[in-house]
This record gives sequence, C-alpha cells and structure tokens, in this order.
Amino acid sequence: MPWTPSDAKRKTRKASTPKKQRQWSDVANSVLSSTGDEGRAIREANAVVGRKRKGSNIRTSTSGYDWRTRG
Repeated sequence: MPWTPSDAKRKTRKASTPKKQRQWSDVANSVLSSTGDEGRAIREANAVVGRKRKGSNIRTSTSGYDWRTRG
C-alpha cells in the first residue's frame, strides 16, 4: 500500500512541514518498492526526515556549552 504525505503525520512528528511530509512518503514508497518491507520503509523514511540540514548541527549540552569551543 503506497503512503501519502498525510500518512507521515501519523508516523512521525519530525515531518512537520508539507515538504518533509512529501519527502517522507517518497522515501517510504521507494524503500517499500525495493525491499517489500513496510517496517524498514517507515524506519528509513523517519530517519531521512529526522536528519538536520548540513551546517545546522551545532551541539550544545543542557548547560549551553558548545563542544566546538575550547574556552
């Protein structure tokens, strides 16, 4: 059964925009067609949508310490 972008809202909170919802359904349907495994398709689609864009991976701890600075 192919998934639609509206299905993404029920599978993950990370698909919060229409663009991410379309991306989720495209990835899920692609993996499903190539593997036949629905669980894997959902997991991979969730992983792709959950990734941050390049350059937005500033990691800070709860104390606000930026691990990239040494001071």
